[in-house]
Amino acid sequence: MTIDLSAPELRANPYPLFRRLRREDPVTYLGKSYSGPAWLLTRYDDIVATLKDHRFSSDRRVLSEGGGPMDAWWMPKLFRAFQDSMVLVDDPDHWRLRNLVHKAFTPQMIRRLEPRIEAISHELLDAAATKETVDLIADFALPLPLTVISEMMGVPEEDRLKFHQWSANFLDLAFDKPLELLPQLPSMVRMNRFFKRLVRLRQNHPADDLITALVQAEEAGDRLNEDELVAMLFLLLLAGHETTVNLIGNGTLALLENSDQMAKLRAQPELMDSAVEELLRFTNPVESIAPRYALEDVVIRDQPISRGETILLAIASANRDETVFDHPEELDIERHPNKHVAFGLGMHYCLGAPLARLEGQIAFRVLLERYPALSLAVAPDQLEWRKSAAVRGLRALPIRLQ
Repeated sequence: MTIDLSAPELRANPYPLFRRLRREDPVTYLGKSYSGPAWLLTRYDDIVATLKDHRFSSDRRVLSEGGGPMDAWWMPKLFRAFQDSMVLVDDPDHWRLRNLVHKAFTPQMIRRLEPRIEAISHELLDAAATKETVDLIADFALPLPLTVISEMMGVPEEDRLKFHQWSANFLDLAFDKPLELLPQLPSMVRMNRFFKRLVRLRQNHPADDLITALVQAEEAGDRLNEDELVAMLFLLLLAGHETTVNLIGNGTLALLENSDQMAKLRAQPELMDSAVEELLRFTNPVESIAPRYALEDVVIRDQPISRGETILLAIASANRDETVFDHPEELDIERHPNKHVAFGLGMHYCLGAPLARLEGQIAFRVLLERYPALSLAVAPDQLEWRKSAAVRGLRALPIRLQ
């Protein structure tokens, strides 16, 4: 079976394919990727088991003394540096890197941001209210989390949207098609320089922000080297807004398409925590998390997987698995229990989950309170989804507030 996960019809709606694969071919051979033979897992139990299995690694380089495909001489420097980010390494390196920043993302620390998140939400909607039709992505869903994470980190305001454009292009790349990298090389060079400039700025002018903390951080007497700093800043700024952009955009669309659930949430705002969990499960802001690599020959559902082969984990499929969730294709903001894996699982569980949850809760509450007549400004089939098979999000969401 040949599957192109970036095909437009799958970007619009991947769920029928995932449902068929769970039933007929839950360990799907995708052919050879840039790092060798690749397999796609679509069942909840298989994905959870793989995320907990130490026979799989997040770091492709441990399989070869010469490094992995990302170490090729022609790869942009930023791509090579990104291999040092905590999302692509295992313990003990993973814990060392995570431990440097986890205090900034604890639920207690994130709760302190609640007044600022609410203020930004109102400011953005005040500006949007002057328009007849609003692009909820550009006018609200994007600038809200991008502003929050940028303020936490200390990224200058004039650089924020520029970074988002670079990172959006990065996520849209198909890494099994190396030629797609070529047009993006200039942006990758600029982004690498951008992060190095931020590091130098805070080395020379420390401030009360996360970049300064990372520049000055020492863990057991060992400071982050430049590549680790660049990789960390890139990951924090990217992951710190991408998930929430898609949660707010996809979630608003899901509520508009399920008016009974939107009405229930307006009538019972105390359901907001449960609603956000269900919107994470149902809309899947992240479709597929970082791949895993087999450290030895293994078998998954009678399918042999050889050492070094790549496993892709379709958490968007796991979150619609009918063996785990009752009526998984239905949006139910009172769903309980809700064992979704929208933030991953295990040691690589998303560090920013408390921040994304809080931003989502505040954004939906403010939006629904202020605009009870919210409606789509275009037919649903006119909406365009992003090309990336890693994240699931809309390019734009035209709505009428009034």
